[in-house]
Amino acid sequence: MLRWLFTRGHGFLHGCHKGYSYQQKCSLVNIKLKWVKDRTLDAVVTGDRDLKAASILVSIIYSSPKCCPPIYHLSRHRGQLGLPHDLKLSSFIRRYPTVFHESHVLDSGGTRVPCFSLTCEALVLFQEELYVLQQNQLDVRNRLCKLLMLTRDTTLPLQTIDQLKWDMGLPYDYHHSFVSDHPDIFSLVHLPDGRVGLKLLYWDDTLAVSQLQKNAPLQQREEDITKGSLSFPIGFTRGFGLKRKCMEWLKEWQRLPYTSPYSDPSHLDPRTDVSEKRIVGVFHELLHLTVQKKTDRKNVSNLRKPLALPQKFTKVFERHPGIFYISKKCDTQTVVLREAYNGQQLMQTHPLVEVREKFGSLLNKGLLDRSRGLYKNCAGTVSAENVSVKVNNYEITDRHTHEEESDCKMFSEYESDEPINGLC
Repeated sequence: MLRWLFTRGHGFLHGCHKGYSYQQKCSLVNIKLKWVKDRTLDAVVTGDRDLKAASILVSIIYSSPKCCPPIYHLSRHRGQLGLPHDLKLSSFIRRYPTVFHESHVLDSGGTRVPCFSLTCEALVLFQEELYVLQQNQLDVRNRLCKLLMLTRDTTLPLQTIDQLKWDMGLPYDYHHSFVSDHPDIFSLVHLPDGRVGLKLLYWDDTLAVSQLQKNAPLQQREEDITKGSLSFPIGFTRGFGLKRKCMEWLKEWQRLPYTSPYSDPSHLDPRTDVSEKRIVGVFHELLHLTVQKKTDRKNVSNLRKPLALPQKFTKVFERHPGIFYISKKCDTQTVVLREAYNGQQLMQTHPLVEVREKFGSLLNKGLLDRSRGLYKNCAGTVSAENVSVKVNNYEITDRHTHEEESDCKMFSEYESDEPINGLC
């Protein structure tokens, strides 16, 4: 019965009955679907357990003066890393000697303070990441535009975007290095609550098309496209048992009108299944804007007002386990878009993901080196000002100075409490 319900390959629901009424129902259907562990998608999440934290640290170190900040400067950014509270930051960094090189400086009391710089291998990979971002500026711009276009006022606080920037593949210092390059499209504004926000100045109708709408000609039936009742790709964990009542509700729900996440939802009654389908469409599109089609559930918890969503809007993740999978690995809840994965592999791989996979391999090598008792550091003095890295036959020269001196005398200037360049 389940195989009949979902077509092979795309997993779409079919069987639209003639004469079906598209009027909004009075209330949401009280259906609860159980959560079932998906070991394959759990592996996708655990594989990136430390990757995000390490990548952010690499960006912070690279952007800091002399590219070798002391540990207490790095600790100021701990909140961005998502590390367990009982894990010391220095302990996390020392896990990966293939990425981070440790040196020391004496403070005013004569205590040795650890400082961390990047190894040669990490520097090369970060240069490659910069190159990928440079070559995909249009893609970065469109992702950021579409994120703002999902909101009611085409504006989001920088703190909200910061929570999503790594998942969306935005540059670490996007509000300085990227936004300033597009003054005709983006503007930094002061919000009523005193925070700084990013506002979209130009609405592009060509971008106001969701991924579901783009795929419709290939994946949807023509009559469903004509009626505007687009259905979402569905797939369940192997062994997932769906009761007849749930199957019938799901078929009816898929035949409801699809509301574009870029359109005005004010005409929808938030207590109806039609409104719920719009909410599912919003997060379906939001996950498509991420480069790995997943994000932490907490990253979207403060999007209710900007996205014009009702209370308890994240309940749609539990009500639609065939569209979203909630992984509970790594002491958090990660929402994964099922349709984007074939096993553990992304159906479409973004160039930035390929760089991250290389970086993940470098991290794993560091763990293996430590288990063998090898503490491998990049020997010698590295000057990134003179380092030229060839990526895809293009030569990239670093604009920062990256120096390591054995006596670490130059680190005395880090006693200042000035913020790291280009960071909030």
